[in-house]
Amino acid sequence: MRDFLAFRTMLTPVIIQVIFWVGAALCVIVGLVFILSGVGQYGGGPNVLKGFLLVFLGPVGVRIYCEILIIFFRINETLTEIKHALEDRQTPKQGKLF
Repeated sequence: MRDFLAFRTMLTPVIIQVIFWVGAALCVIVGLVFILSGVGQYGGGPNVLKGFLLVFLGPVGVRIYCEILIIFFRINETLTEIKHALEDRQTPKQGKLF
């Protein structure tokens, strides 16, 4: 709890996962709406094609976007681990010198 209040634990990666699932669901729903509206009208072939592309490629696009956002948080975590490892490494050496 102390790390959470000191902003050492990130909340945003969890929110990004929720955004992915909401975005993927919206892509599928909107894609199905395009497909159903295209099937019901004459010359609706482009809408059906858009719908299929949105159903299959939309969630992939949302996933790529969310992964790019999460990369920044993973970089932060890795750099923090490196920092702690270097601090642990330097502390015993300095103790031996003095």
